[in-house]
Amino acid sequence: MNLRWAWEIPVDLGDIQFSVFEVPRQCVKGRKSEAYVVCNSAAQHIVEKVRGQHKEFVFVWRREQVKNFNNEPTMPYSPVQTMNNTAWQTARSKAGPGDLHVHDLRHTAGMRLREAGVPEDTRADILWHVRPGMTAHYSEAQIREIRAALELIKDETGRVNRSMRSLAKEARAGACAGESLQGPFGQRKTGQPLWS
Repeated sequence: MNLRWAWEIPVDLGDIQFSVFEVPRQCVKGRKSEAYVVCNSAAQHIVEKVRGQHKEFVFVWRREQVKNFNNEPTMPYSPVQTMNNTAWQTARSKAGPGDLHVHDLRHTAGMRLREAGVPEDTRADILWHVRPGMTAHYSEAQIREIRAALELIKDETGRVNRSMRSLAKEARAGACAGESLQGPFGQRKTGQPLWS
């Protein structure tokens, strides 16, 4: 998805101002209606930082100058066509998170929302999950609720919580590498199940 400036809806709630992007249905795989991207303060900071780089697209790139910094760059900005590009792969390699995929970011957002105590219906609206039934039709999350939920998940400080699936995956990876698994109930031998 190439986010476009034409989709931006400036929101002013008096105490806070931020952007919402209304993404047309035809630009969102599998959707029967438009979808919305609500910016928390971290996302809004990024949006403001790139504002003005391109007249149509929000996220763009160009090869930057590595010498002759006083000259104008010869390459114009172009829209980012895919998230799984060279920049993503380079950043992932430098950060060292292993086998991290772009879609894993949705999982992270969903887990952080749950950890922050955000109700399931609100999480579904943020993650663009379709909720069946008339109750969902008549009770969409309101903009302040969504923005507040997104503010809860922006801070990375001190996060050590993990899902059961990620703990089991790490334990299996350690067992495959020949490491012994040390747990609160004593030493486990390599190759034995994590739970007995």
